[in-house]
Amino acid sequence: MEQQFFVSSAPGSWRGLAGHRSWLEDQANALLDFFMERTFNPAGGFYDLDPAGAPLNLDNPVRAIHTTARMVHCYVIGSLLGRPGSDRIVDHGMQYLWDRHRDQRHGGYFWSLNNDGPKDATKQGYGHAFVLLAASGAKLVGHPLANRLLEDVTEILETRFWEDGFGAIAEEFNPDWTPFACYRGQNSNMHLTEALMAAFEATGQRAYLDKAERIADLIIRRHASANEFRVAEHFDEEWNLDKNYRAENEMFRPSGTTPGHALEWSRLILQLWVLGGRKHDWMPGAARQLFSQAVGLGWDRAHGGFFYTLDWNDRPAMRHKLWWPVCEAIGAASFLLDHTGDDALEHWYRRFWNHIASHHLDRVHGGWVEQLTEDLSPSFTLFAGKADIYHALQACLIPLYAGNGSLTRMIPTTVSASR
Repeated sequence: MEQQFFVSSAPGSWRGLAGHRSWLEDQANALLDFFMERTFNPAGGFYDLDPAGAPLNLDNPVRAIHTTARMVHCYVIGSLLGRPGSDRIVDHGMQYLWDRHRDQRHGGYFWSLNNDGPKDATKQGYGHAFVLLAASGAKLVGHPLANRLLEDVTEILETRFWEDGFGAIAEEFNPDWTPFACYRGQNSNMHLTEALMAAFEATGQRAYLDKAERIADLIIRRHASANEFRVAEHFDEEWNLDKNYRAENEMFRPSGTTPGHALEWSRLILQLWVLGGRKHDWMPGAARQLFSQAVGLGWDRAHGGFFYTLDWNDRPAMRHKLWWPVCEAIGAASFLLDHTGDDALEHWYRRFWNHIASHHLDRVHGGWVEQLTEDLSPSFTLFAGKADIYHALQACLIPLYAGNGSLTRMIPTTVSASR
């Protein structure tokens, strides 16, 4: 039961303690080592890993575009931190994005591939958002493909996905860009907001930031605020909320609300507020409300951890406890501590890390356990093993830097200032 875990009320912030900062750095380095050593696929792209950290489906593995792009993003961070070997991972991922994921006939980027070619050739807004994130980071470390990839995916997002009348992107297309669904989703737009901010930081082009602000206005200021800062996930093509939406695969489109996404938005809204010159007065209050609602409704007081989803009556629906909502809660708490001065958040920051240290760190095989049951036993019904470094790495590193931008912006700035 969660109540058995004592949370220290000692004064001061863990983020300012040398011991805590060293512990975070150790965890980040362990993640970078773990994935670097195990995921590299000589045939291109990266393997997903089983619970013990061994590659899955060695003969003909499927490579999803967000996995490839996230690996590029994370090892750009590794390169900026001065970790040898990171540039090799960045180059491997960039080549695979450009040579294999890119549709050289119709333009855009395939959702997934195996050794034989496209496995799922649809064009997904979610995947294209991560290509933009990868290209933006790669530009900062001088990768030779970065400018071409950045220009290409920017044009695709502008001409194929962006719907200016709404200030957001459409969701998905057939390989030849014919539409096949009227669905609109917040998840792809949320990750595009993250990527647009990174692109703005990498290029200085205000158009990226303008789009990010428009998406945030639609998803958070208008829709989330109208639902007491529950982040609505699913919409029709006119951006009317669809509370009855049900997807065949709820991995990327779970029904109801997802507390982890409210926490992710809490951090992104504050970052957007800073990058935009702190001119949107609604953003800090919205960030605080998003965090409060997610913690108040989504945190399991009996066992700890966030329920994956809630129904529209605020009852737990998918009761799994995943690693990534706690990671996003750490990032949100860190940004809120920087920008709101609410010391009560320190209690939650410590509780989140205590939960991760007790239940998500795999001290036998390495890496993190990505899925737990409601009562916090390891489970593999949603994920076959260990597929993702992105959320965990950012949770370890965000608290080490001021909440004024992306890690890819703050790491080199901080390093330069310390010289």
